[in-house]
Amino acid sequence: MGYVNRCEVWVPHLLTETSLMNRVSTCDLLLQRHERDPFLKTLVTGDETWILYQNVHRKRTWSKDNRPSTVAKPGLHPKKVLLSIWWDWTGVVYYELLPQAETINSAKHCNQLDQLKAAIVEKRAELSNRRGVVFHHDNARPHVAVDVRQKLLQFDWDVLPHPPYFPDLAPSDYYLFLSLKNSLRDKRFQSVIEIKTHLEKYFANPNNFGKRV
Repeated sequence: MGYVNRCEVWVPHLLTETSLMNRVSTCDLLLQRHERDPFLKTLVTGDETWILYQNVHRKRTWSKDNRPSTVAKPGLHPKKVLLSIWWDWTGVVYYELLPQAETINSAKHCNQLDQLKAAIVEKRAELSNRRGVVFHHDNARPHVAVDVRQKLLQFDWDVLPHPPYFPDLAPSDYYLFLSLKNSLRDKRFQSVIEIKTHLEKYFANPNNFGKRV
């Protein structure tokens, strides 16, 4: 179909010249803005990723008789739960594990944004009271729905632009989720409570998630 998988997102294999120029102009715009008025310490960003109950890591091994050992492949429909998370330079602001098989739509995302705003007021009072929130998310359909855009306008948050078809520009994909998936390697969970316990320990460890701006 002419699409490839990038950061768990299907994007056109050959991007148009317009899309490529959009990427360059957006990145240049953000860089110039940061040089004029550094905003990373007021940035709140977020995204979603699937957490598997059985995180089997398949690797090639060889025995003395030169026969590779076998590792069972995961099923086509593994048991999993969707993690929605928002974070800033100091750590996690708010996260939610959706019930099994539930995904994100615009109504659900609006409700999550309400919870996020409450968490910011509680945990990042300096952003809600004085400095303001610089907000970033990618252009997935639930994120750019009309009611979601209206919700963000009500919050009066400064929403950063994100060019289409470029999931590699989302900080959650190349930083938070990459290290999180490494921590999940070979982990097996029996319940969502066990997953939440692992996440809480992971996010609380300053060696995994800390001030790196």
